[in-house]
Amino acid sequence: MKTKLFAALAFTLAATLSAFAQQAPATPAAKTVYNESADARAELNQALARAQAQHKNVLVVFGANWCGDCLALDRKMASGSLAEHVEQRLVVLKVNVGRFDRNTDLAAQIGVSLKKGIPAVAVLSREGEVIKATNGGELADARSMGDDAVLKVLEGLHAKR
Repeated sequence: MKTKLFAALAFTLAATLSAFAQQAPATPAAKTVYNESADARAELNQALARAQAQHKNVLVVFGANWCGDCLALDRKMASGSLAEHVEQRLVVLKVNVGRFDRNTDLAAQIGVSLKKGIPAVAVLSREGEVIKATNGGELADARSMGDDAVLKVLEGLHAKR
């Protein structure tokens, strides 16, 4: 008797869970901001070509998908006054640094130190010259920075020399 009762309960529970799973909306996948399989040097060349065509500078953002501050900076730059500032002046290239085991040579070549944290950024002229880079962790606390503070950092990076 107990076996039949348990079997009936198990069947009912399985049917209920199956019906619930079919009705539940799928959870959206987390947005991938930094392409973990990209060839960063090839993408840099493409960004420089776009910058040439659009008469803009290139903002190279070194970060990682696990980094909350990197994701926060990406969200901030995608809306409001920051988005407008970036869109008008910069071609953005996001370079994945993994767990500080990817593209660190490119960061060093550009003059970006990753030692004080990520995101770390550099602004390049459309000809590929480094205008200025963060080396003191200026954006490493992007989660707690307001849009004005981020804007001040970005403006300081590509101001005329």
